[in-house]
Amino acid sequence: MSVPSQKLLRLAGVKGMNDILPEQATLWAYFEEVARATLRAYGYQQIRTPIVESAALFTRSIGAATDIVEKEMYCFTDALNGEQLTLRPENTAAIVRAAIEHHLLYDGPKRLWYSGPMFRHERPQRGRYRQFHQLGVEALGFAGPDIDAEIILMGQRLWDRLKLKGLRLELNTLGQPHERAAHRAALVEYLRQYIDLLDEDARRRLETNPLRILDTKNPALQDVIRGAPQLIDFVGEASRAHFETLGRFLRANGVSFTINPRLVRGLDYYNLTVFEWVTERLGAQGSVAGGGRYDTLIGQLGGTPAPACGWALGIERILELLRENEQHVPHESHCDVYVLHDSEAARMQAFIVSERLRAAGLQVVQYCSSAGAPARFKTQMKRADASGAAYAVIIGGEEVARGAVTIKALRCSADAARGSAAQQRVAVEHLTRALFDTSTGAHGVESKG
Repeated sequence: MSVPSQKLLRLAGVKGMNDILPEQATLWAYFEEVARATLRAYGYQQIRTPIVESAALFTRSIGAATDIVEKEMYCFTDALNGEQLTLRPENTAAIVRAAIEHHLLYDGPKRLWYSGPMFRHERPQRGRYRQFHQLGVEALGFAGPDIDAEIILMGQRLWDRLKLKGLRLELNTLGQPHERAAHRAALVEYLRQYIDLLDEDARRRLETNPLRILDTKNPALQDVIRGAPQLIDFVGEASRAHFETLGRFLRANGVSFTINPRLVRGLDYYNLTVFEWVTERLGAQGSVAGGGRYDTLIGQLGGTPAPACGWALGIERILELLRENEQHVPHESHCDVYVLHDSEAARMQAFIVSERLRAAGLQVVQYCSSAGAPARFKTQMKRADASGAAYAVIIGGEEVARGAVTIKALRCSADAARGSAAQQRVAVEHLTRALFDTSTGAHGVESKG
């Protein structure tokens, strides 16, 4: 009796956790290269932290009443010891934990940057995913407004190098914790007068995180919010001076900004400066980067109190803007040289030649058959051209017999194209020298005219 075959279940990725395919990776690599160069220009050093952290780290730092902790964190229990763990929803708390654990500030302030995946359980939408990627900077141990200005200028320089347009910088000051507390009391008293007008989310936040009500997108609440007490009216002289000095630094460097008194950010650890870069080109989720100062967080997590500030950007959102801008991204070739062959003997020679070229520092792709016998040279040449290689190295029976290879330039200049084909045969031992001009470090073959 035959057993009916079972159709295998087709597996798919988790919704909101996306693959980055080779044709997309070129844009990612371009962004990362520009970002790294920008961060190096300011003397920032890279730090890498684990994807999984203790859940308590984020509850203590972000705030138990925030949306992230209440609704968005991916938490699970470690089967080994019962510890509550979390896929990191953001990285500032993890950087601070690492700085405390490894005593990074013992010899002075640190300028750090990071890049990697974060995780939040929310409804996927354009530019906002369950696994998303952030690049961020953290300046630990600096108290003055000059470091606030530095990290903002760094962000602006990154936008300029990426040729991004249409980003608007918004600033606000949250003052110090005691000033926020006074404003909070006045805000709660004011909002209670309109309790019947508040939506369910605002009523919940009234008891837990009333500042976040000011950031509501509910059109029905905008009139109420416009009349609410403004935090700036509760900010003391020292906090105002910090904010005004920051403004002068930015204006002196040609950075325009808007003061948004309703900008509060979604995390509890911020004080003094907060800021965001926003755009109208990504729908409702207009923030592409943001941050601020968090002078109490290091002490709050058990370290010796020290000031700090930083920002993070959503890489997927930035890439969306690059695509919309029709940003020119340099084409990334798969290789410098594509090696072709047409027989078993030629294939052995192709392996030897390919390894010799790689040892010389060239990027080489060697043709490999998807069937038994190699494809015709015409078919192989199409693959060579599609690879973006500058040169094809052709090995046929005649080349094997002569101990030689034929070099063909695939990216001829207009003048060369009008003349004879940029192609020549060279002995195998002279191939590397023919392909690589050691005096200039440029790959090149002199065509035979």
